[in-house]
This record gives sequence, structure tokens and C-alpha cells, in this order.
Amino acid sequence: MGDWFQHTIVATGRLSLFCFFVMLIVAFIATRINVRLIRAKVGWFRDVNVGEMHIHHVVFGVVLMLVGGVTQIVLAPASQVGHAVAAGVFGVGSALVLDEFALILHLHDVYWEEEGRTSVDAVFIAVAVTGLLLIGLRPLTWDYGTPLVNPAVLIVGNLVLAVITLLKGKIWTGMAGLFVPPMLLVGAIRLARPGSPWARWVFARRSPRKMARALRREEKWRRPAIRAKIAFQEFLSGRHDLPSTRRARRRT
Repeated sequence: MGDWFQHTIVATGRLSLFCFFVMLIVAFIATRINVRLIRAKVGWFRDVNVGEMHIHHVVFGVVLMLVGGVTQIVLAPASQVGHAVAAGVFGVGSALVLDEFALILHLHDVYWEEEGRTSVDAVFIAVAVTGLLLIGLRPLTWDYGTPLVNPAVLIVGNLVLAVITLLKGKIWTGMAGLFVPPMLLVGAIRLARPGSPWARWVFARRSPRKMARALRREEKWRRPAIRAKIAFQEFLSGRHDLPSTRRARRRT
């Protein structure tokens, strides 16, 4: 195990990325355990308040990200251990910020509401992307052998396909496709999800048949996958079961 770590992580210059990856996961799990205990009012676990002001943990996350990021900048390049520690601090801060990503996105406390699942999605995406970087994959690069066109053209083409895939509502395919470009071609060709911007712009009104087909695919294939994902997320992070205050405000 020690030899594997030395040759695969340390010798390849990925120690800082590894520390960031580990601390991102550990800090997210620890944070979710903490907030679930606070919600259940277990023992001494309580929110942090200053007077009547509730201090969200995103505040501590921003501070830790600044400390970790600035430390990375000022350390000498040869200080590998120092950079690794700073990356770990940055990972903890990133976990705290991403865990309340939905609050930043909506500018409203939706932590335990349905919209709060966006925070868990953001953490999952960050973990997945960091994991792909850790195993040696790089975005928008792929070994095509001897390419017939300029590599810059391939990069631009991959970016265009990534944008189309994301506009079609295929977030995970688009993110993974940045590291495995052939996936982008599949995502860009396949039918868009019915609620995606592409579906609204291209065929919502012009092609009812395509919209009906997209809805059938969503119900048959996508919905079961989403339910499984939500079940796993709720097992890990708790149930987002409070009524949506944002929807209530829109109705009034």
C-alpha cells in the first residue's frame, strides 16, 4: 500500500489533489452528521448563533478556502507537504461551502427543502471531477492516436458538444464527457430531457412528438434513476422534506 501511494500519488505530484479529495469527502460527511444531529436536537449539538444571527457553516467554509488558497500561493513550490496541508484545508472549506451551495444559489435558506438537494448534487459533482483528475484524466484531452485535425479544433469541438449536452439537461454526461469526450458525442446526439433549455427552445412547441417521446423516456428510464439517487442522497445527507418556502412565496 505504501509503495502504491508513493508511486501513484506522491511521485506523480498528486499529493495535494489527494489531500483535497480526502478532506472534501471527510468534511462533507462530518458536516452532514453534525447538521442531522442538530436537526434531531441530540445532546450539545446546536446551531452557531451570535445574538439573533445564525452563522451558516458556509461562512467558515469561505474563511478556510481563503486560508488554504492563499497559503498555496505563498508557499515555495518545493514545499510539497505544506501544499498538501493547505490543499486539505481548502478541501474542508470547499465541503462547507458546497454543502450550502443551494442557499447561495437561491439566496434563501432551503437547506432541508427540496431545493436543498442541489447542494448534495454539487458535492457529488466536485467529488466525481476530483476523482477523475486524481486517476490521471484531464478535461478536454483524449488520446486519438494521430489526429487528422488540429488539436485546438478538437478542443473547441469538445467544448461545443459539452455545451449542447448540458443544455439538453444531461449534467452528469456533460461533466464526465469533459474527461471522456466520446461521451459528449452521445449526449449531444441523444434526445434532450423534457425540462431542459434545449427542449424548450427547439421542440417544445414545434415538435409535440419529440416532446412526448422525451417525456416517455424520462418516465421510463430517468425517473427510476433519480429516485435511486435521491434515496442514496437521503441515506447519506438526511431527508430534504420541508415544504418549499420559495414556491409558497411565488403562489402568494
